Amino acid sequence: MEKRRLGNSELYVNPVGLGCMGFSHAYGEPMEKNEVIKTIREAYEMGYDFFDTAEAYVGICPDGSLSCNEELVGKALGDVRDKVVIATKMGVSHNEDLSLRTDSRPQTIRKSVEESLKKLGTDYIDLYYQHRIDPEVEPETVAETMAELIKEGKIRCWGISEVTEEYLRRANAVCPVTAIQNRYSMMSRWHETIFPVCEELNVSYVAFSPLANGILSGKYTPDTKFDKNTDFRAGMPQYTKGGYKKGKELLSFLNKLAEEKNVSQGQLSLAWMLNKKPYILPIPGSRKLDRLKENFRAGEIILTKEEISAIDQR
Repeated sequence: MEKRRLGNSELYVNPVGLGCMGFSHAYGEPMEKNEVIKTIREAYEMGYDFFDTAEAYVGICPDGSLSCNEELVGKALGDVRDKVVIATKMGVSHNEDLSLRTDSRPQTIRKSVEESLKKLGTDYIDLYYQHRIDPEVEPETVAETMAELIKEGKIRCWGISEVTEEYLRRANAVCPVTAIQNRYSMMSRWHETIFPVCEELNVSYVAFSPLANGILSGKYTPDTKFDKNTDFRAGMPQYTKGGYKKGKELLSFLNKLAEEKNVSQGQLSLAWMLNKKPYILPIPGSRKLDRLKENFRAGEIILTKEEISAIDQR
């Protein structure tokens, strides 16, 4: 499995990374903390070397304690810190209705980076993202602060999540951006217009929700129920009866092609984007070890241009 370079940096990682959010946040009640640490560590032993977290990934455990994703990632990887690439994010917090509140002022960035370093138990962050664009702060101001943090050795490189072309260009002109992290999957392709910009600026595209929040795995049905209080999927359109109907043609085609290639639908969904562009890095998440192993092995699957085109047409 050939490693991929993260944008303009000197960091190289395996093609499939691990999105750690679901251990603590948005996918049901948080996992038991020791189980999270154990699972992340087992993912490392499988070959994962790119781990994605954020300061906003915090959930309430059944016993009432906080499940802080950064702390769990740090505990799981502390003794192999120099062998992994850890990405975390700043700039958003959740309101009571779960909507996002943005804050990317320089003083907030500096406060956040210090807190993340402490929670992760490290003295540097490999890839530090602005989690969402803050309409009250200019991209140049954010980029200047990130440049200072790089110079100080607190972060190695930086990125932006849910970015637009204009914002990326303006930020990159001040401090080169290593990666963007936008939603991308067979069911979410509206950001493909930014691909030429990534190529021009030598920026990696880290794809979050690469399995469309799990539906592309083929493991769910129209009767699947999610807890609306703890699982964001309960309100996602792809999990409605109308959403299933709309995606039926694609899912049926994927099932057939996956059987022909003797791979899973989830693996095929990840391989599709990995074979599409060499700078795309999907970061699927799962709590199940067999699914983690399955996702990681997607980096070994080769698809032809004809197979990619056939999927694109669905």
